Amino acid sequence: MADRCFPNVLPDFVTEEQEEEDKVTNGDSLMKLLSMPYTSISKQFQRSGLDLKETIVMETWGLSGQIAQDFTLYSGILGTALLLFKSYQVTSNKSDLFLCFEIVKACDSASLASRDVTFICGRAGVCALGAVAATHLNDKALLNHYLSQFREIKPSRTHPDELLYGRSGFLWACLFLNTHMGQGTVPNTTIRAVASEIIKNGRAFAKKGGSPLMYEWYGERYWGAAHGLAGIMHVLLDVELKPDEFEDVKGTLKYMINNRFPSGNYPTTEEDRKRDVLVHWCHGASGIALTLVKAVKIFGDKEFLEAAISAAEVVWHRGLLKRVGICHGISGNAYVFLSLYQITGNIEFLYKAKAFACFLLDRAHKLISAGEMHGGDSSYSMFEGMGGMAYLFLDMTDPSNARFPAYEL
Repeated sequence: MADRCFPNVLPDFVTEEQEEEDKVTNGDSLMKLLSMPYTSISKQFQRSGLDLKETIVMETWGLSGQIAQDFTLYSGILGTALLLFKSYQVTSNKSDLFLCFEIVKACDSASLASRDVTFICGRAGVCALGAVAATHLNDKALLNHYLSQFREIKPSRTHPDELLYGRSGFLWACLFLNTHMGQGTVPNTTIRAVASEIIKNGRAFAKKGGSPLMYEWYGERYWGAAHGLAGIMHVLLDVELKPDEFEDVKGTLKYMINNRFPSGNYPTTEEDRKRDVLVHWCHGASGIALTLVKAVKIFGDKEFLEAAISAAEVVWHRGLLKRVGICHGISGNAYVFLSLYQITGNIEFLYKAKAFACFLLDRAHKLISAGEMHGGDSSYSMFEGMGGMAYLFLDMTDPSNARFPAYEL
């Protein structure tokens, strides 16, 4: 595992010092951050998040000639727009909201010919974020434009069911709109039709005696959040399903728990039951833990909470990845602890989220400069690069309301 993650030598818990921040002068810089009162470290997270946001805007927008060559939220300029919207939510700085909207408009033009229908990688993300930003700007004309454009997006029979490129990703965009703009913004008939199709396809592909629902993407039956069971179940849990559909979702998650590795980690695919390697949001314990926490909220089942905590242990010991992003990096893994803190109130989970974030705050730039850490293939993007790290820092200012971007509502 040494080639994928740094050994986690962080203390399992550090009591916060009650001293003033500037009086703590001795010892390791990371330990000083861990022992700071949360009110003090929160200010540092906000400052660093906002500073990093400015760098990201300059690198992805200011130096690009304001052209959206990659419009997606995953690796492109829409990720910068979402970061600006987050910054606006934290600081109420209207200039961030205006710039967010300017970038969305560029993404609108760039995505017109796209056949991708999801929030993270498709046109639905552009139109959904555009509609929400227009609401905050009180621009009814542009709000109507983006809602009208969103209504024209429809998954086809050739689309898969997974999150990044498929029906689940479109369904999440519908739920995002209803969460931010009120139930009924996207009619329940639309949501039910897509959810029913996902359930129908999952039942058809499942084999007797196995998982009640199963899906395939490019010939592989994935388990993780990006392309597989965890991501699809996560989205379905936010939909009003029929009782038998809820039972299939519940049974699918229990199938995954019953077939996890002895370590508490999860296979990447149905076929690969021997390679206990990946601890990411996209593949492995991290993304699955977030779905299990959602299942606790829906079903109130103790088994799901125990499995989520077990997966979080894997993330704690093997999740200090040598990457910064939220898809397959430390930033995304921190959200596992935030989600468990929110549902349990256990301060030890908040500490672990803080520890991962402090590791990034203290060491990410130095490790990247030294070539010991990967800054991401798209180094300023939301899912692969520093955009996700900046988003995490801003979320750490209000951990009770933190949400994994484009995944947790």
